[in-house]
Amino acid sequence: MDFLRPASWEEALAAKAEHPTAVPIAGGTDIMVEINFDHRRPEYLLDLNRIELLREWEVGEENVRLGASVPYTQIMEELRAELPGLALASHTVASPQIRNRGGVGGNLGTASPAGDAHPALLAAGAEVEVESVRGNRFIPIDEFYTGVKRNALQPDELIKTVHIKKADGPQQYSKVGTRNAMVIAVCAFGLALHPETRTVRTGIGSAAPTPIRAKEAEEFLNAALEEGGFWDNGKIITPSIAKQFADLCSAAANPIDDVRGTAKYRRHAVGIMARRQLGWTWEQYRGAGRTLEGAA
Repeated sequence: MDFLRPASWEEALAAKAEHPTAVPIAGGTDIMVEINFDHRRPEYLLDLNRIELLREWEVGEENVRLGASVPYTQIMEELRAELPGLALASHTVASPQIRNRGGVGGNLGTASPAGDAHPALLAAGAEVEVESVRGNRFIPIDEFYTGVKRNALQPDELIKTVHIKKADGPQQYSKVGTRNAMVIAVCAFGLALHPETRTVRTGIGSAAPTPIRAKEAEEFLNAALEEGGFWDNGKIITPSIAKQFADLCSAAANPIDDVRGTAKYRRHAVGIMARRQLGWTWEQYRGAGRTLEGAA
């Protein structure tokens, strides 16, 4: 196994073009586990730790530009207001040591359905900027996951930046695990209210072959909130609407039985998290959330 260590982004792109099978390593919190257990033995490792560009982030007028290697700890501490869902997800990542090393780019590159960042990115409507020596392109998060641990990257492309719209309403994230820390999600759920567009987005993790959205549930809730005038009157969402939303989120899941949980349990847990998060986010919207909308 050869170790490639570029000193600049341009060198990294050139190395990836020359060695398309090279596996990028930044935090190393995913790939090193596979190597240590001899589950994977890549011909080349492409070390990106010297690339400062990947650890930079910027808050713009409407979006946050998040470098692929910005550690979860920094997201938690410095971007909680702009990216509340992703900050909550970051809290659930493994241990402090891993949160200090790992970043969103690693989750996206691995594309595991159990990756903690995915539900929050789906709910927020992120866009992934990737680049190669041929140029750069932007991949909507909904099109990024193509199969079990597969993504839309071409062999010569690297993840550069994740562009995420600043929260204009409340966001939530929950994760079910077999213990409180250092755990792979049994299932996870993210929810984001977008008052500016009067829409709701979801994200489901570890309950389907890829991270997914519960689109039918979103369409139902968007219609129910609009027809009932809930965005304007701020009324409490009725139990029947909340239950139907939760049931549709459960139905969207397509889980498996494994050592961490059964498919039946995962579907049930997704519905519970969806109902609870809807209640939490709507209560925030009725208070501070509606102030956010008015200030937009």
